[in-house]
Amino acid sequence: MAKGSTQRKGRAAASGARRGELREVARATAAAADGGVSDETPATSAAELDRLIHERLRLGIVSALAGNASLTFNELKEILKTTDGNLSVHARKLEDAKYIACEKSFEGRTPKTEFRLTDAGRRALTRYLDHMESIIRTARER
Repeated sequence: MAKGSTQRKGRAAASGARRGELREVARATAAAADGGVSDETPATSAAELDRLIHERLRLGIVSALAGNASLTFNELKEILKTTDGNLSVHARKLEDAKYIACEKSFEGRTPKTEFRLTDAGRRALTRYLDHMESIIRTARER
């Protein structure tokens, strides 16, 4: 058999496998949308995670704010050991999703940016943590 033909068959098989994976993810996502965490495999269930919170720095921001009434930009930057630009970009995404609230003010002539976790952000974090616990529990049971 020609080399090109073998490569095409390999790509077709991989494509079919991806379609199967996508169907599994769609079923798991539908189960999650119905209000529950699906009983799919941990790998499939992981695809349902709140991608907004799941990113490391954003999870750090939300987690830090969950344990405090509010934190300033500089406090978050120090806690998370990140740069101004990185923190700013990720905080903006969380703010756009209404997971955190940002209040800007001045202390004398110095600008002060303060963040707090909103009710929607607290609910999203709780859902995320419940989902992670479910995945961990399922993985340990197997």
